[in-house]
Amino acid sequence: MTAIISIENLHKKYILKHNVNKRYGSLRDELTKTAKRVVTKFTNPMAPSYQQQKEEEFWALNDVNLEIQQGERLGIIGRNGAGKSTLLKVISRIIEPTRGRVTLRGRVSSLLEVGTGFHPELSGRENIFLNGAILGMSKAEISKKFDEIVEFAEVEKFLDTPVKHYSSGMYVRLAFAVASSLEPEILVVDEVLAVGDSRFQKKCLGKMEDASQSGRTIIFVSHSMGTIASMCSRVIEMNTGKIVADGNASETILHYYTNGLASPSMVQYKDKYPGDEFARLLSASIKTLSSKNEGAIEVSITEQVIIEMCFEILQDTETGFVPNYNCFTADGVCAFYCHDTTKRKLKKGIYVSRCHIPANFLNATTYFIGLAISSYYPAVKVHFYDESCLSFNVHDPLDGVSTRPETGIPIPGAIRPYLKWTIQSL
Repeated sequence: MTAIISIENLHKKYILKHNVNKRYGSLRDELTKTAKRVVTKFTNPMAPSYQQQKEEEFWALNDVNLEIQQGERLGIIGRNGAGKSTLLKVISRIIEPTRGRVTLRGRVSSLLEVGTGFHPELSGRENIFLNGAILGMSKAEISKKFDEIVEFAEVEKFLDTPVKHYSSGMYVRLAFAVASSLEPEILVVDEVLAVGDSRFQKKCLGKMEDASQSGRTIIFVSHSMGTIASMCSRVIEMNTGKIVADGNASETILHYYTNGLASPSMVQYKDKYPGDEFARLLSASIKTLSSKNEGAIEVSITEQVIIEMCFEILQDTETGFVPNYNCFTADGVCAFYCHDTTKRKLKKGIYVSRCHIPANFLNATTYFIGLAISSYYPAVKVHFYDESCLSFNVHDPLDGVSTRPETGIPIPGAIRPYLKWTIQSL
């Protein structure tokens, strides 16, 4: 099958210039130096400039190879400066690569910066026709979709106002409405959607979902891992201009958060154990009923999740030990805290504690688990706490018992419980 986008050995180099011998002094010193430079330039035109610049090569893209299939929803993640936006600009033909080739087999519509293609002195109405023409739409095509664009952008009252008076959110709404109405084979969207309010973001994500279902290809850059996990069937991670991970959303997001370390869904301590003279953590893992003894990296919403930790009590005491953990989302928000409600007076030995998170409770995102053993008598004492000890990704299979409404957009929230509802006629 021929890819709709083929990227081969792509490089993009920038030259960074740094001033050297730059000294900051008084106004009198600067005036004196300026006068000396002028006199020197007249008396000796070949003399080197006082202020020299040092040049440095910066490779924003470094040997990128990628194939994207028709209808694929590709997410791109990575830290600031990783090369994400540069890659999108090369694909959109905004900038030329230094080396390499990008082959496109379809029309591209891109939304990379707020108000790209808008003229600030023209009204919203005029910019719809201008931007549509830049994107390759005919006047008849724009006129046919004009009312749909205006309704989606929600700028009816300001349609004849120059866009220089628009807020950044209004800019984005109008720009996305025009770009998405083009119905291209390839839609490229950068983090620019973060400027809009949450309600409009949902509309945009729903629009992209509809576009994907109609067979169009979407390339989406975002720092919101929940949105990436829900929207994209495939995700790549970029770092220092290179692709460092390429796979499904769960695998790539976990690679991003763990810097490519071994599976964080299972940990075995060998030398340095978290703990004190009373208790220490030996191992921990994420399990499901289908994962058996292996750590479960990816879990379905419809599966029960088992948090298991193996710990050792080092001495006999009258203390009641309480296993507990914090569950964090990918954004660092504590989704919930949970502890064993039975205060057990455990004797010296090795124990395994398991906590069962029911199916249809967690949302579709990445979770991190911080494990601890505490005691509460005669005072509160935390014997060990390993923050972000484990992590796993929850995905929505879209079949079976589903807590997703038929909207086609990501569902917000740290959890998504399947709760009982009743309706009674009064």
